[in-house]
Amino acid sequence: MKKLLILLLLMAQATFAQQQFYRIGDYRLENGQILKDAKIGFRTFGKLNANKSNAVLVPTWFTGTSQQKGFVANPDSFADSTKYFVIVVDALGNGVSSSPSNSTAQKNQNFPLISIRDMVNTEYKLVREYLKINHLYAVTGISMGGMQSFQWMVSFPDFMDKVIPIIGSPKQSAYDKLFWNLQLNILERGQYSNESMKSVNALHQLNLWTPTYRAEHTPTDEYPAYLTKLEEDALKSNAYDWACQLRAMINHDIFQGKAPEDVRKIIKAKVMVVVATQDHMVNPIAAIKLGQLLNAPIVELTGDCGHMATSCESAKMTAHIKGFLE
Repeated sequence: MKKLLILLLLMAQATFAQQQFYRIGDYRLENGQILKDAKIGFRTFGKLNANKSNAVLVPTWFTGTSQQKGFVANPDSFADSTKYFVIVVDALGNGVSSSPSNSTAQKNQNFPLISIRDMVNTEYKLVREYLKINHLYAVTGISMGGMQSFQWMVSFPDFMDKVIPIIGSPKQSAYDKLFWNLQLNILERGQYSNESMKSVNALHQLNLWTPTYRAEHTPTDEYPAYLTKLEEDALKSNAYDWACQLRAMINHDIFQGKAPEDVRKIIKAKVMVVVATQDHMVNPIAAIKLGQLLNAPIVELTGDCGHMATSCESAKMTAHIKGFLE
């Protein structure tokens, strides 16, 4: 009973962790543009130990927030806050950190072009300058959080012991670029209207799961209600924020013209790669190839859930990641 109460208390703490901000001020992006009044949102879970050696950074997925991703710090999840000091960071453009929707100086279409590297660079500033942590135990994230995890390997190779990219990619495939650009084109040609956002969300959901999963879990006679729900959900997202992070993912490439072998020499952290073999949203091939090049353990989620395999196969994934971290 006592253990159960402790578990419930920790899970409650993870759910209600306070939103915090690091206000950077005017920040020069890698393309030379200035992000005015830059701020980074984050939440922390657990306690930092005496020698500051148990910090785990978790960047958010596409359009996700630290509030939504606090579950990773639950004791039954992979970044167990009873062992680690977990820092869940709101990636630039997500509507919490500096974004088109919340900028006063660079609102909506006036917001500068950001990259995955910019997200990682500002996360590094948060950890080093604000939290005063000189080394991370691990970096791990899901989807776009996985892309950021791959970028951490090459941007700051000495800064963490372990990296676990989860259903992310080190470089966008032609398939990925086609998918993300199609969403962006709909928003741009639809002038970021509610109607364009409805179409984009439906397209996004189409690729979030496999065709088999959708056919088996949404009976045809329930399709009208399903579509209505998708369109209602679409209006909860800001079209300019969505497009901002789309552009960052479209241009994501940790290699930057370097040969894979040369990039391998840069990476110093121990790596585990998690992929979904039936992923229709983030193609797993590039992640698998880099994992093989690094002789890293590769965890394959093979079910019909596609990109959502991290939910459907969470027990399998969590067991592997916990084992690798411990």
